[in-house]
Amino acid sequence: MESIRTLVSRTVVLRERNIDTDQIIPARFLTTTERKGLGKYAFHDWRALPDGSPNPEFPFNRPENAGAHIIVAGRNFGCGSSREHAPWALLDLGVRAVISSEIADIFRSNALKNGLLPIVLDEAIVDGLLEQPGIELAIDVATRSVTLPDGRSFQFPLDSFAQTCLLEGVDQLGYLLKQTDAIAAYEQSRFAQANAQNNATPELQHAR
Repeated sequence: MESIRTLVSRTVVLRERNIDTDQIIPARFLTTTERKGLGKYAFHDWRALPDGSPNPEFPFNRPENAGAHIIVAGRNFGCGSSREHAPWALLDLGVRAVISSEIADIFRSNALKNGLLPIVLDEAIVDGLLEQPGIELAIDVATRSVTLPDGRSFQFPLDSFAQTCLLEGVDQLGYLLKQTDAIAAYEQSRFAQANAQNNATPELQHAR
């Protein structure tokens, strides 16, 4: 997955609360395990009018939001069923971070495993951001902070392991694979220690 250290981008505002994973990517589009191309289905039923044409009022269809990488959403984003396709679709859409006052636990876990940064801030702060669509934010993963254009900075929670994976651009398996040499050295050390104990003199063995 792609690493994320700093992110400077305008925001796309979705004011709705309880945006669930079926709204992020409807179930009928879950017939593939390919991540590439899922972005065209993200928020499909909101982005399209009944006749299939683009809904000009939906934020991601508006030209001023082209190239924006940060969503600011209402409370309880990503609720509903567990589907890894949801962060896949958002990433393919170009989204790298989601800010809300509450993000569903399973969605948050799936997002972090795929390089999508879920940021939870105080509700009053998020309410302010919801009223300023298109504001430019600066996100720093190393300092776990979001900075506004006026210089105000807010910390967000992020556990150390998830932070390391985001900074290094690796998922959980990738992180373990990078530790192969250290794991091999530890196993060799344990093997040598066990041999030393097995070869100890009978007097020492009796003493133990």
